[in-house]
Amino acid sequence: MPPPPKFSLFYGHRNPSRNRPTVRGSRLSPPKPNPTPTQSQPFDLSKWDPHQSPPPTSSNPNPNPAVPLSFLSPIARFILDAFRKNRNRWGPPVVAELQKLRRVTPDLVAEVLKVQNDPVSASKLFHWAGKQKGFKHTFASYNALTYCLNRTNRFRSADQVPDLMESQGKPPTEKQFEILIRMHSDANRGLRVYHVYEKMKKFGVKPRVYLYNRVMDALVKTGHLDLALSVYGDFRGDGLVEESVTFMILIKGMCKCGRVDEMLGLLDRMRVSLCKPDVFAYTAMIKVMVSEGDLDGCLKVWEEMRRDRVEADAMAYVTLVTGLCKGGRVEKGFELFREMKEKGFLIDRAIYGVLVEGFVEDRKVGAACDLLKDLVGSGYRADLGIYNSLIKGLCDVKRVDKAYKLFRVAVQEGLGPDFATVSPILVSYAEMRRMDDFCELLAEMEKCGYPVIDDLSKFFSIIAEKEDGVMTALEVFEDLKVKSYSSVAIYNILIAALQKFGKVKKALSLFDEMKGFDFQPDSSTYSSAIMCYIEEGDLHEACACHNKIIEMSFVPSIAAYRSLATGLFNVGEIDAVMLLVRDCLASVTSGPTTFKYSLTVLHACRSNNAEKVIDVLNEMMQQGCPPDHVIYSAIISGMCKHGTIEEARKIFSNLKERKLITEANMIVYDDMLLEHMKKKTADLVVSGLKFFGLESKLRAKGCKLLSG
Repeated sequence: MPPPPKFSLFYGHRNPSRNRPTVRGSRLSPPKPNPTPTQSQPFDLSKWDPHQSPPPTSSNPNPNPAVPLSFLSPIARFILDAFRKNRNRWGPPVVAELQKLRRVTPDLVAEVLKVQNDPVSASKLFHWAGKQKGFKHTFASYNALTYCLNRTNRFRSADQVPDLMESQGKPPTEKQFEILIRMHSDANRGLRVYHVYEKMKKFGVKPRVYLYNRVMDALVKTGHLDLALSVYGDFRGDGLVEESVTFMILIKGMCKCGRVDEMLGLLDRMRVSLCKPDVFAYTAMIKVMVSEGDLDGCLKVWEEMRRDRVEADAMAYVTLVTGLCKGGRVEKGFELFREMKEKGFLIDRAIYGVLVEGFVEDRKVGAACDLLKDLVGSGYRADLGIYNSLIKGLCDVKRVDKAYKLFRVAVQEGLGPDFATVSPILVSYAEMRRMDDFCELLAEMEKCGYPVIDDLSKFFSIIAEKEDGVMTALEVFEDLKVKSYSSVAIYNILIAALQKFGKVKKALSLFDEMKGFDFQPDSSTYSSAIMCYIEEGDLHEACACHNKIIEMSFVPSIAAYRSLATGLFNVGEIDAVMLLVRDCLASVTSGPTTFKYSLTVLHACRSNNAEKVIDVLNEMMQQGCPPDHVIYSAIISGMCKHGTIEEARKIFSNLKERKLITEANMIVYDDMLLEHMKKKTADLVVSGLKFFGLESKLRAKGCKLLSG
């Protein structure tokens, strides 16, 4: 027979009274036995009702909402349960539940507010408790309210708690302000920290050195160095003595802002009044300046460290050498590297890597190769990044054979060279027209498991970036096609490059050749073809390419949309331009600015007021977007549909006066305006004839105007 359970505090429930509600169980009560699971009944199809919804099932068969709050006292759980039953809404039902209690103490208020996540309910409870007879809030309840408000992102309300304490006869102490400062500091709200500090001075509370340091650190981290220096002035005015942390906070802030002279002056004051900075402090200063790119300031700090006879450690050397090499001062970095070797420091392979990269950027490939020999002689194994830098440097100085040997070494060492390794060699072979070596390298890449076709796409993207490289790319591609090294992506890159540099006929010949080789063009191919056809003046083929893209359920590029809109405008197809604009904005994530403003222009035309349209154009130009053919189409379309020709002419006259369009363009646009108005008028007449049933009568009399 199992022993009887041991009871702690109480078990079961106590009798309720007017001031003590019923409380069942406690956190020290013995666990209740699990109920025996009932066996599910077999499914009977004859009793199944398809219109009856099944009972809701919970993912947790034995939910116990009191488990997270089990550390609270029973009365605190009762108060929270009263809020829960009323959905955290303060009102008479909650007050009625609270009035069942004999008294809500300040400690009980603090206990509830520590876990309450609704700021409104927490504030209501706080103020209701304060209205009890003889009740006075304690520091614990005020602090709990502050934490609750900050936890729910009501930090501005939390800043008013000291004023509330003052009004209720409980002047705030330094601890209350420290809580606010710590909260704002952790959330990187530097200006709120300064606001709390000013309020602290208004209440006559003087911070300790620790709190001063916390305020200055928060201001420095959020980029408010001048405010931090003003706080430091108050610090000295209060007669407090600086700690090393105080000096380092301000010195780091000055280093970050590039105020080196002020930093050196503060460093002298630190030496006189406290002590000389150690190697860790100097390393921290150098690290901050390196992150800001202030290399001159780094070297000044380095000289100050030597003047103080502070021995630099490996971390200080590594920080400065890395910054100098990445900042283009590799020679100075190499001097410090030699100092490290003379002092016997263990030099990391990463230092060799940044030095090699720096020498390659300065086109001093010989020095970079000497570093590789030194690296291997020191017992290290070069990583792939070092090999990539050296191969690129050798190819830049036309030493491609030596670069190829390094590539072979990287393969033999099993480093797994990538495209960044072979791309400089491929580019050099292409520029030197060494196609046999080029194809041999491709074959070797295939043996190593490279995705050669994908890498060739990247290669052509690199070499076709410049105009003089496009023809080289075409010559290389002619040789590669014979060996079946071709793909749709390569064709797309070459067609786009040729179109970019104005070689439209060659781009279209590649487009035709691509279709002849049974390659299926994709949306990128057709988008480039649209721009080529528009430049050639073949609007029909451009529209055919656009329709092909739509049939493939793809979307043309934004550049293709722009080009096609220009082509349609040039032939007076204003309605087609506006349809294209709507199609573009409905299909792409972020369309061109002129496309978006064209709809605003259309809306402004509804007022038949040229000034409103000009205001829209001014707003668009303030954003750095001058009007183009799409905007002109919107003006013509909007004014022909909602306004008058006179108002449209006022808009174009304004653009001509501001020299946004020429006199010749204005004449052309005026002709387009008249033609479009004629079309719209004719459409209205035809629609009226059809509406009144006069179309058949006119045809019976031999009228052929409506035959279209």
